[in-house]
Amino acid sequence: MTLTADLFWSFRSPYSYLAIARYRALAASHDLSINLRPVYPLAIRQPDFFDRNHPNWLSYTMRDMIRVAQFHGIPFGPPRPDPIVQDIMTREIAAEQPYIYRLTRLGQAASRRGKSLAFAHEAAQLIWGGARDWHLGDHLAGAAQRAGLDLAELDAEAVKDAQTLDNEIAANQIALEMAGHWGVPTLVFEGEPFFGQDRIEMAKWRMEQKGLRPR
Repeated sequence: MTLTADLFWSFRSPYSYLAIARYRALAASHDLSINLRPVYPLAIRQPDFFDRNHPNWLSYTMRDMIRVAQFHGIPFGPPRPDPIVQDIMTREIAAEQPYIYRLTRLGQAASRRGKSLAFAHEAAQLIWGGARDWHLGDHLAGAAQRAGLDLAELDAEAVKDAQTLDNEIAANQIALEMAGHWGVPTLVFEGEPFFGQDRIEMAKWRMEQKGLRPR
């Protein structure tokens, strides 16, 4: 019996990137279907989030995400450009955001086709894996192709159906909060949330209790 789970995820979250390859590998090696449900990052949903955090939050997070990547052997480089336009010194979020809306809508369009896990992983490897100018040229087209998708088709849908896609993305956020969390990455299995890239083995353990088996 194929088990199913939802993975709530953001293109701007380094920890989402650090989790997705392992979740994709788990779905590939076990009788498991993971539906990645993209949400907008906190910088969009709560622009004052960074102002409300402890002053050490940013420096610790940057140190931690680098060592997590090193520990797991995951390629990691600063995003060039950052999916969110933000002044790192002042933490101010720019009014114009040319990347994150497109990315998240593309992810939701991929979710409509049952391929959001693959697309998000392929795109994240560009964004967080060190590719320069991932938004230019054929970078994203190649990511879409590797996920079995056509970028031109996804982009056309992201423009034409932007409001409906945003409604679906908002519904993803509501579903995440109803499951008992608010942050990403969070895997939800049978109503139980597992937050963070360090909860993958625990999520697997729980699913094994429910019958998860290798393919």
